Amino acid sequence: MNKLADNSTKGWLNGFIGVILFSGSLPATRLAVLEFDPVFVTITRASFAGILALIVLLVFRQKIPKKEQLISLLLVALGVIVGFPLLSALSLQYITSAHSIVFLGILPVSTAVFGIVRGGERPKRAFWVFSLIGNFLVMGYAVAQGVSVSPVGDLLMFGAVVICGLGYAEGAKLTRLLGGWQVISWALVISLPVMLPLVIVYWPDSFVDISGKAWGSLVYVSLFSMFIAFIFWYKGLAQGGIATIGQLQLLQPFFGLGLAAWLLQEKVSAGMLVVIIGVILCVAGTKRFAK
Repeated sequence: MNKLADNSTKGWLNGFIGVILFSGSLPATRLAVLEFDPVFVTITRASFAGILALIVLLVFRQKIPKKEQLISLLLVALGVIVGFPLLSALSLQYITSAHSIVFLGILPVSTAVFGIVRGGERPKRAFWVFSLIGNFLVMGYAVAQGVSVSPVGDLLMFGAVVICGLGYAEGAKLTRLLGGWQVISWALVISLPVMLPLVIVYWPDSFVDISGKAWGSLVYVSLFSMFIAFIFWYKGLAQGGIATIGQLQLLQPFFGLGLAAWLLQEKVSAGMLVVIIGVILCVAGTKRFAK
């Protein structure tokens, strides 16, 4: 029992670190697509991270995954390397990063559902109650801010969240066999034969007008959002349970807003703090009733 409790605690810690690192993804993507083509951003971040992953796998002499694991790796790549980055980048041409945060509130449910379908997890009913309350708090707060709506942007972002949940759940299941950093690394390497040639195809005619902020954002989503964050996130999901640790994503919108307040000096309202407390209580509830 102590070992299980210790494993669960490590899962929450790793998952929390992963969420912190993911929190800057949408704002950084928004900055990047203002000056780069969304497709170029998607394939460049995947190629950069893929080359880094290949180097790490070679240095640590990791064994090639078994044939039966390739389908799972392809699903991971489809969800978190191609699907979410591309669809979210395209959506951020139509909506603001603040508006896209609305849809991150759905991500824990998406992850939990795929955790049930693909991972065989069965949380208690109370888990779903706390999960749905947390989701409504996040989405309600975002809607209350008076965000503008774009049907095209909303549809793209909704698709991004759904397919991301699949990638998270599939990666967590495979992490139990391969290890957290190995899963995202192999998924990135599998994607390289497609992504690298596309970088050449979508290579811009000139980089003269690209600002330092855009370059910095591209580096962030390539290094942290696409690689380092997944090492902690998949490890956390595997240790603490896909449906359970996935609820930490309810905190991601507020970390993102906090980051915006720190870097961009945007105002943090009292209402935001109240909702954060409510979301934290919901995350605690999901942890309590996960099994």
